[in-house]
Amino acid sequence: MMKKLLLLLPLLALIGCTAPEAEAPVLKIDGGLIKGVVAENPGVYVYKGIPYAAPPIGDLRWKEPQPVIAWDSIRVCDRFGHPGYQAVHYPGFYASEWGYGDESPYSEDCLYLNVYTKAPGDVNKKLPVALWIHGGGYREGWGTEPEFDGQEWASKDVVLVTINYRLGIFGFMPYPELSEESPNHVSGNYGILDQIQSLKWIKQNIAQFGGDPDNVTIFGQSAGGGSVRTLCESPLARGLFHKAVIMSAGGINVPAKDGEEAKPATPAVKFFTYNPTLKEAEAETKKVMDWAGLTDLQKLRAASTEILYTVGTLYNMVNKTDVMVMERPIIDGYVSVKNFDEATREGTLADVPYMIGYTLNDMGSMGPGIAEFCKVRQEKGGKAWAYEFARPLPDDGKHPDITNRLKGAFHSSDLWFVFKSLKHCWRPWTQGDWDLSEKMLTAWTNFAKYSDPNGAEGAEGLGWAPCTAESPKFMLFKLNDQDAEASEMGDPILPE
Repeated sequence: MMKKLLLLLPLLALIGCTAPEAEAPVLKIDGGLIKGVVAENPGVYVYKGIPYAAPPIGDLRWKEPQPVIAWDSIRVCDRFGHPGYQAVHYPGFYASEWGYGDESPYSEDCLYLNVYTKAPGDVNKKLPVALWIHGGGYREGWGTEPEFDGQEWASKDVVLVTINYRLGIFGFMPYPELSEESPNHVSGNYGILDQIQSLKWIKQNIAQFGGDPDNVTIFGQSAGGGSVRTLCESPLARGLFHKAVIMSAGGINVPAKDGEEAKPATPAVKFFTYNPTLKEAEAETKKVMDWAGLTDLQKLRAASTEILYTVGTLYNMVNKTDVMVMERPIIDGYVSVKNFDEATREGTLADVPYMIGYTLNDMGSMGPGIAEFCKVRQEKGGKAWAYEFARPLPDDGKHPDITNRLKGAFHSSDLWFVFKSLKHCWRPWTQGDWDLSEKMLTAWTNFAKYSDPNGAEGAEGLGWAPCTAESPKFMLFKLNDQDAEASEMGDPILPE
């Protein structure tokens, strides 16, 4: 009996020394108490589906975001909130690439954010903060798509916040009666106002998650990058962020040289550089809504989500037009005073460090406009780092429905690397891809920490110099054994 007991003692000691999995602490924020969950990465916690404003439904449809509705008990934040209302994403093309299908139902009730952190409850930690703004043409997408997994950012000691915001007609519809009822006499830009509200929420609450409200980076890609452009110009966002990253959303127009005609922007670049005025947008929207029989604000607020969502598409189909004013930011004199190009050249843009870039096979050539932006920022006494992502994504030949259309370093292909979320993707990644992803994640998080992608005093040794008129160079992100045009595919390698 004594021998058996002696044999069991080491096992009992081992069991007794096994610590229970740590729980996410309860935090007090605007609205009440919340509790998060433990993430997969060691030491990382995530608080999912936190409301940062009241649901913009009913009488609050097409109004500026309102304060959160308080709750009494501890709110368990273990599930991501609703994405903004949008079309169903059927398998194929981008939907299959990003693995859509595991999200919450789409809804107008979509003003939720998520926080990834290693220091919840430590108000003295003061970790740098980054706010991610998703893309999707201002009409689709959400902040918790698989490629936006924020755990690796948190592991790098950055508090990452991802958000959902109002999209399409619910986020960007200008209308005369809406402007009349607004205390600021404007309408539209509700999605941008949501983003500004999330920045205000960060200012008020992020210290509870170990974050520093005075060290906030905003970054976004495609329409998220376009949103960053608008926020950098907007007087309402001034002082709420301290660094900005613009991904695949163009630069500024390049002036024509003497004796030459200016080259027209590509359609993709025009999407981010064209901003109609409030009056132009109101008139266009009223024409569409009158056509649909929605002739006043009362009828519009009473209309179903589904009917409103389809009005613009039906109008364009029947009338063979391409009306898009209901799904993009506009210059309204309140949220947005002038376009990004003018603000850059006049020196009224947010005076913060910038990173700006695009992918090799993006939606048109964005390089010249990005180099021009960096040159003008230099003239205004600022710094901007430019990059090009040039890794053609590997293909195993098993998904021709995707790869017949998404080729090379296509628009959005860099997202897997910036978030180091490659494990969520079907592609046959090589060790070189994991190394490249680590390099990019380090550069982005260094920028959030130190206002320099090279780290504190260039400690990381990336050798990424600012883009200037004298040295208009871009950082080229590619595999070590790859030129800018193509790469050899190796055997798939899983991360360590």
